[in-house]
Amino acid sequence: MGKLYVIPTPIGNLEDITLRALRVMKEVSLILAEDTRTTGKLLKHYDISTSMRSYHMHNEHRAVESLVAQLDGLGAIGLVSDAGMPGISDPGFLLVRACVAAGHEVEVLPGANAATTALVESGIPCDRFVFEGFLPVKKGRQTRLQQLVSEPRTMVFYESPHRIVRTLSDLMTHLGEGRMATLSRELTKTFHETRRGTLKDLHDGCIETPPKGEIVVVVSGV
Repeated sequence: MGKLYVIPTPIGNLEDITLRALRVMKEVSLILAEDTRTTGKLLKHYDISTSMRSYHMHNEHRAVESLVAQLDGLGAIGLVSDAGMPGISDPGFLLVRACVAAGHEVEVLPGANAATTALVESGIPCDRFVFEGFLPVKKGRQTRLQQLVSEPRTMVFYESPHRIVRTLSDLMTHLGEGRMATLSRELTKTFHETRRGTLKDLHDGCIETPPKGEIVVVVSGV
């Protein structure tokens, strides 16, 4: 049977890659990459010449069946996302599930993850937390927010710069302006920044100084 390796990649700083991840990426016959241009920079940096194939949210549904069927012939393949752990707000779950169902071996390597990095850095209790990822943009958004009103655990969200003000406004409406939170952007990169305060503090700060880069918001529970 074939084998799928799920390989986390750096969330910013290229040094945040394990020796094991580098070895596996050299040994597999194929790397499935969310964006081959992004992964190509990582492979070039570490002098890895393994072939790549695109595997992203727009083609994963139609690609899964053929990939699983080819896995015996391919032997071992690696799955990476642009940054962090595949399957966490990135493509990966469908392929892992299909490989398990087909009897192929799946091995997940440990590595960088933006959610847990921002959570620990927040200073907000992290012994119990819930990962919400990206809130729905339209359908289901208000329902999801309403479900979090009485959530006792720390909450972790992903957001993009152009939607962050709206998301913080919605969180204030449902959770209260005074709820303590942090906003981390560009984690591990040169311009890494973490803003701390209430949801209102963060909201007003984003209006005054709009943040750039990928964002993780950590919000305290009730």
